[in-house]
Amino acid sequence: MRKIDLNNFQVATSETARDINSRIMLNLVRKHQPISRADLMRHSGLQRSTVSVITEQLIAERWLREGEVGQLPRGRRPTFLHLNEDRAGIFGINVRPFMTNMALANLEGRFLEQESMVTPTSPDEFVKQISERVHALMKERPHMAYEGIGVSLPGRVDLSSQKFIFAPNLGWHEEDLKERLERATGLPVDLENEANACALSEFWFGRHSDSVSNLIAVAVSEGIGVGMILNGQIVRGPSGLAGEFGHVSITENGPKCGCGNRGCWEVFASNSAAVRYYTEAKQAQRNGKNGKNHHSANVSFEDVLKVAEQGDLQALEALDKMAHNLGRGIAMLVTGLAPDIIVVVGEVTRAWDRLGPIISDVVKQRSFTHPTTRIIASGPAPQPRLRGIIALVLQKHFGAPMIA
Repeated sequence: MRKIDLNNFQVATSETARDINSRIMLNLVRKHQPISRADLMRHSGLQRSTVSVITEQLIAERWLREGEVGQLPRGRRPTFLHLNEDRAGIFGINVRPFMTNMALANLEGRFLEQESMVTPTSPDEFVKQISERVHALMKERPHMAYEGIGVSLPGRVDLSSQKFIFAPNLGWHEEDLKERLERATGLPVDLENEANACALSEFWFGRHSDSVSNLIAVAVSEGIGVGMILNGQIVRGPSGLAGEFGHVSITENGPKCGCGNRGCWEVFASNSAAVRYYTEAKQAQRNGKNGKNHHSANVSFEDVLKVAEQGDLQALEALDKMAHNLGRGIAMLVTGLAPDIIVVVGEVTRAWDRLGPIISDVVKQRSFTHPTTRIIASGPAPQPRLRGIIALVLQKHFGAPMIA
């Protein structure tokens, strides 16, 4: 039960009811298409006249389109309805410390265009490059209406100011990216942290039961972010900083983290941690052979995964250690929140056959509530951060409206 906020509420009007019913129709078509009006009536429980009025309005607004005509042994043949997936385009932008990915998607979340660029070192250059690409793609598809831009960031966004305020792995200081991008592109912009984007991707596009309403995404990259959907709603907290479990200290005297603290979970369980374990092991091996101190060449997490696939013992041990520490933090989430599902997202899932059982064993050892939660790797859908940030824009039309 959700308490009514008497300082911030919207009373239900006839327009509210129509809005809710329209969203129900859109989601039913999205899930069951092609679908007839009669089936919409059966699924929704609404009267035939109500379904007819709503679907005609959605067709007129180009949210739905009519398709093939069905065959029946008698009576009027039904015309099936489809989501008009090309009605509008949504831009998704996923910013990471070294690489930025951008996509143009349709209403189904299918990528129509996709490209990458090196992440600019300054927000000024970022806004310039992104706005140029947005305008170029809009010019290539002049027939489309554009719903907006979603931006996934490796940090947190202040809900009240919509400023990007916390990104220790990116190096940008507090920036008003939303307003600057809106001015440069002429489109509405929504900012979200990458972990919440991953949670939205799984919640909207993942192959989960409709009964799943408590889902946590653990986004593993240069750092660790946690996105939480509880009781069907994303949890941000009053400031937007909820979910920073990656910066919870699990060892007081551990290595220093980019946030300024010591021994944070991400220092032990992120991609960067696995690279550190691997390079330290290789350094020790070299020192043991000749007694000399050699500096390791630059190594990426992709390099660690590749040599692990080839059977490199130091790489396998580094990944195992990373998995053990991932399990330590996930056990905390399982015990504290008991979600239906925890989804691990990131390149680490490439080695899930080996690392998944390690994570599960650690959770079993450390959490007595573990039987209630499934721990899985993200599915094969590409670019979960991009898909999630696109879902953030889509839910303005497909999500439940905010009322008292």
